[in-house]
Amino acid sequence: MNRRAHVPTRVLGTALAGALVLTAVSACSGQDGGPVTLKLVAADYGENADTSSKQYWDEVVRGFEGLNPGIKVDVDVESWTDIGKKVDDMIAAGKSPDLLQTGGFADQVAADRLYPAADVLTMDTQAKFMDSFAHAGQVLGTQYGIPFVSSSRVLFYNKAVFRQAGITQPPATWSELRQDAEKIKAKVPGVTPYGLPLGPEEAPAESMLWTLSGGGSLSDDVGNYTIDSTQNQATFGWLKSNLVATGLTYPEPGKMNRTPVFQDFAAGKVAMLNGHPTLLRMATAGKIDFGTAPIPKKDGVGKTGSLGVADWMMALKANGHKDQIKQFLAYVYQRENQLKFDERYNLLPVTQDAFTQMSSDPKHEDLKQFATGLTNASFYPFGDPAWADVSNRIKAGIGGAVTGDPKQVLTGLQDAAVKEATRIRK
Repeated sequence: MNRRAHVPTRVLGTALAGALVLTAVSACSGQDGGPVTLKLVAADYGENADTSSKQYWDEVVRGFEGLNPGIKVDVDVESWTDIGKKVDDMIAAGKSPDLLQTGGFADQVAADRLYPAADVLTMDTQAKFMDSFAHAGQVLGTQYGIPFVSSSRVLFYNKAVFRQAGITQPPATWSELRQDAEKIKAKVPGVTPYGLPLGPEEAPAESMLWTLSGGGSLSDDVGNYTIDSTQNQATFGWLKSNLVATGLTYPEPGKMNRTPVFQDFAAGKVAMLNGHPTLLRMATAGKIDFGTAPIPKKDGVGKTGSLGVADWMMALKANGHKDQIKQFLAYVYQRENQLKFDERYNLLPVTQDAFTQMSSDPKHEDLKQFATGLTNASFYPFGDPAWADVSNRIKAGIGGAVTGDPKQVLTGLQDAAVKEATRIRK
């Protein structure tokens, strides 16, 4: 998707703005003459009430409603752990949201619930999106997923802990990571050497990072799942015997979510972990002397594993509010609103105008390493309708691969993934 500048409604003259407001009232009012209410369910990118995404959406909604009195927007902000079930329950109860902002969309496409993106985006809004996301939102050639934010992952490490342990540079390979973790365990008591969040919040990302850096992946280039590949079995076997069983991680990684692990790093209680840009803000706020480096790779593997992550906005058809959704999304994707969210959570923009402004601002120098990571990153199989189910199964079960039998756990996940993909594709 090529991104060109979008001229927001706010720059129009007072008289024209007044005319537009009158048009919006007549075009967007409900059948009873009152305002249409859009329901948005959005994922929470904050760590607590003070940093919750609810504050951002409240600000956006106030601004939008002030310009569009014929449309109200009701927003529910849900944790990443709960948002999937929340939306499923709403739909089952006949109370479908109009908009959903979360991590995947293909399952909603398979259920025939979404508008094509072209139906709910103005031409100006469509033109904003960066080329790297041109196809990622498509299913069978039609775009349904609308990019919202992006990021990649790097290794974060606590420089002060490294100095205490006599470590002079971050690890570049798995063996170096294990050796560094052993030094930290021996010399810096009370610090978890490596944070391994394989709980529901982060399991797909952490798993994919390790499989990529071990020469595998969760799926191949044509979309076939490869969860139990020889490479992946070796990767989880290595994690189990070299990090988990030796006490270099949390005792039960499958119960550790991303947020508490990030919080522990920001409190100086974790020495190393894979993290996305939000951790920059958290670690800085915690006054941690930290560094970042590429994700360590398996010894002898040529390419460093890297994961590109995009989160998505999608528009649901159930309530028939296509025109109102289009107006709201045009406002959401204005540059200032995108920058406000990206800067608040240290994430990467998906629109060219916001990306250009952020990348040229010296205060965002620390994000360049993440932007570089997107250039050769691998992505989840976003366009596979089975991915939502597969991802949920990974969230629930893959932690067992580092405390139990890796082959048995991965084979169970693989069989379930193939079964679900086959069912959906029939």
